[in-house]
Amino acid sequence: MPRRARRRQRAPKRSPANPRVDLYLVRHAAAHERDPELWPDDSLRPLSPEGEESFRRSATGLARLAPRVDALLSSPFERAWRTAEILAGLEGWPDPKSWTPLEPTTLPPEKAVYALEAYERAEFVAVVGHRPGLHELASYLLTGDAAGADITIKKGGVVCVRFEGPFAPGAGRLRWLATPKILRTMTGE
Repeated sequence: MPRRARRRQRAPKRSPANPRVDLYLVRHAAAHERDPELWPDDSLRPLSPEGEESFRRSATGLARLAPRVDALLSSPFERAWRTAEILAGLEGWPDPKSWTPLEPTTLPPEKAVYALEAYERAEFVAVVGHRPGLHELASYLLTGDAAGADITIKKGGVVCVRFEGPFAPGAGRLRWLATPKILRTMTGE
């Protein structure tokens, strides 16, 4: 691949005068209930029709809070991936990239933070994942301990954590937490 093409694929460089990055932690929308007969492989369990429709309305509200994202990373599990695809339909949001650190119980938050370092040059990064890993990651980024804060992200909800420097345990600052209802309200619903 030509050098010039590789440069275009990198995340935008943050200005030295403004080294901050906002990280949006998005919990996947409501999915069908677990059913080993329908989905023996739980990674294939999809969003419910109601969950998908509700999240579409919530995503419109999220676009008001986060009008642009430089990188959209998602667990490859169907329910998270579909949530990310809905987000990718928003103006200013890129197509999702599969990111295994967001699979349920795949990696401890320390490893997810290490993997996030590849996106430190971006200004706005969104990740779509699952409980409990997403909750533990939020806590770890805010307190330095995966169990350091009792954070609950509802299905289809979002937490925004701001960094004034590199991603590091305890270095994040909570900007906001929005439930799906709050996001839908922002659209006048």
